[in-house]
Order: sequence, then C-alpha cells, then structure tokens
Amino acid sequence: MSTRHKTQVCIIGSGPAGLLLSQLLHNSGIESIILERQTREHVEGRIRAGVLEAGSVEALTEAGIGERMMREGLLHDGFNLAFDGDHHRIDLKGLTGKQVMVYGQTEVTRDMIALRLSQGAEIAFGAQDVLPVDVTSSKPLVKYRHNGASHEVECAFVAGCDGFHGVSRNTVLESVRQTFERVYPFGWLGILSDTPPVSHELIYANHQRGFALCSMRSMTRSRYYVQCSTEDDIANWSDARFWDELTARIGEDAARNLVRGPSIEKSIAPLRSFVCEPMRHGNLFLAGDAAHIVPPTGAKGLNLAIADVRYLSRALIEHYRSGNAAWLDNYSATCLKRIWKVERFSWYMSMMLHQFPDDSAFGKKMQRAEFDYIASSETASRAIAENYVGLPLD
Repeated sequence: MSTRHKTQVCIIGSGPAGLLLSQLLHNSGIESIILERQTREHVEGRIRAGVLEAGSVEALTEAGIGERMMREGLLHDGFNLAFDGDHHRIDLKGLTGKQVMVYGQTEVTRDMIALRLSQGAEIAFGAQDVLPVDVTSSKPLVKYRHNGASHEVECAFVAGCDGFHGVSRNTVLESVRQTFERVYPFGWLGILSDTPPVSHELIYANHQRGFALCSMRSMTRSRYYVQCSTEDDIANWSDARFWDELTARIGEDAARNLVRGPSIEKSIAPLRSFVCEPMRHGNLFLAGDAAHIVPPTGAKGLNLAIADVRYLSRALIEHYRSGNAAWLDNYSATCLKRIWKVERFSWYMSMMLHQFPDDSAFGKKMQRAEFDYIASSETASRAIAENYVGLPLD
C-alpha cells in the first residue's frame, strides 16, 4: 500500500528552480510538495554558480528570499575581458544602467530552504525512485519511496526541476521531445580558496595556454577556474600547479594581486550546450537544467532557471486565479525564445575565450580580432553588457 498525498503542484527537485517555484506559488496561495532525491545537507553543500542577473536579484527580492543576499552579496558594475594579458573592461552599469550581484548559488539555496521550511513547506529530502505517471491526464501522479515506504502524490501539475540527470525530461515521450546538444572538448578545473579575490571584478581570460576565470564568493573567498582536458585527473593538480597556471593565464598585471592559499574545494566540470524541446508534455512542465544546459562562460545557468520559474509561476498563478490557460499553453514557446538567445551568448563567449584542440591559426586570429573589435567598439561592448546583465522577460 502507498500513502496518498494531494496537492496542486508536485515539484521534482529542490534546487533553486524548484524552491523558487514553490515560494512563488506559496506567496499566491497555491499548494505544492517538493520531492528531492538527495539529503538536505547534500543540496545545501553543492558548489555552483555565483553571478546573478539584475532580473534574478529582482525576482528573489520580490519573492521574499533576498534579505541576506542584499546584505552580503556584492554588486558589480562591470567585468574584465583579457586576451594574452591585454584587458578590456565591460562597463555594465555605464552601458546598460544595470548591475549584477555576486552571491553564490549555495547561499541562495540555503536561504530558500530555510524560508520554505519555516513556512511549513513539504520537502521530502531523500525521496527515491521518483516516477511521474499519467502526466497527460488531468490528475497526474508522482510515485516515490521515502524512508522505506511507498508514496504517491496526486496533483494537477508536475514541475520537473530535477536537473540534467533527473527523471522528468525522460518522462516526455521520445516521439515528442527533440534535443540539441554540443559537448565541448575541454572542462573547467575549479578551486575555492579562503583568499581575497585577485580583482574586485571578474576576469575572463583567453591565453594561449587556455581559458581562465577569476571570480569570488565574498571579499575573503575566491573562486578560480582554468581550462583543462576532460580526461585530466584532479590528482594531477596540486594547489601549487594550479596557482602557477592561473598566474600565467591572467597576465602579469592582474597576477601581482593574486593571493595564494590552500584550496578548500577542487573539481573538474565538463562543458556542454543542451536544449530539450518542448518544455511541456501534458501537465508536466520542465524548468532549469532539466530542459537546458549552458556552458558556464556566460554565467547563465542559474539565471535561466530563475527565468523559467518566473514564467511558469506566472502561468500557474493565472490558471488558478482566473482559469486562463493561455500562459500555460505558451510556456514552452515563451521560454525557448529566450533560452536560445541565452544559449547563443554562452556559446559565443565560450568560442571566443577558450583554446580548441582542433583550432587553426586562422581561428586563433579570429578570436583576437573579436577581442580587439569589442575593445574598440562601444556598440560591441554594449551587446555583451546587455546579455550579461540579463535579457528582459517577455
């Protein structure tokens, strides 16, 4: 026998997409249950992105989640592009009137979980064998096991916010879904260190030895990356080797301010571009990494997930408020129109800043010409700035 639960929206996944959706629905009086495969400790400990678009900051603040973010987050007016030691600053505020916020996804997730639980939200951490069924009916079910017992959630809608490796996307019939993918021939080796950042703004660097990124989580905690082979072994990268490689790639001027220290986290992440269409199948709606992946070069993954949820929450709220299904019917097309623009920007930044194994001398010259054009053209810089601070929602 299974224990039967009833709710309006069953949300699979307690990452930022699922948590924000639950919060926005709660704020409008709509019930939800969240099913999460991992433990709370695992979810809150995952190291992820750290740059929030202006619209994402606005969304979190309006949802009631932004108090600590506004107190501890770092507002940035710009960032730097570097090419073999030459630097060009993208003046985000001057070119667009907007800023971005550096505030780690780990902290966003912790804030969301704490608020949702304080409001009595149902979050089943450690839910196993989650399986959405009958998603094309008016009463979908989501089956799962928790603490050794079988459960079912009867709902009107299922929100698949369970990431790239989750079960939701595969629930969409193969005859219905279409996927588009590019896997990049390199990865990012990242470290976290309790050292002050090398610069008060991010540095994205193209060097003949490979890409590098200087970022931060606070003024005392830094996040750095270097391009590496996907076949590389983390055991081959001592802290000393990493610091030497980063120093070589960001240029002599920037490296003067680099403070070395022991890493507190070190990992290699692959890069891919991926989109699944459509993002709706019956009463199942995909959001965030369940539907799309972007290479992290443009700092868009978390922001895309937040944008999806803003669209989906608006659609569900309108449905329950007035019975109007137009927003739900248009959800996939509306999201995908914006997603492909963001995919383009992330692909563009990745192509410009990385060393590709099969790239010719001509290709390298084109990368340099692109950097020189951006550095000499306010129009080109503004296009990058507009994408970086976040495209508007339709």
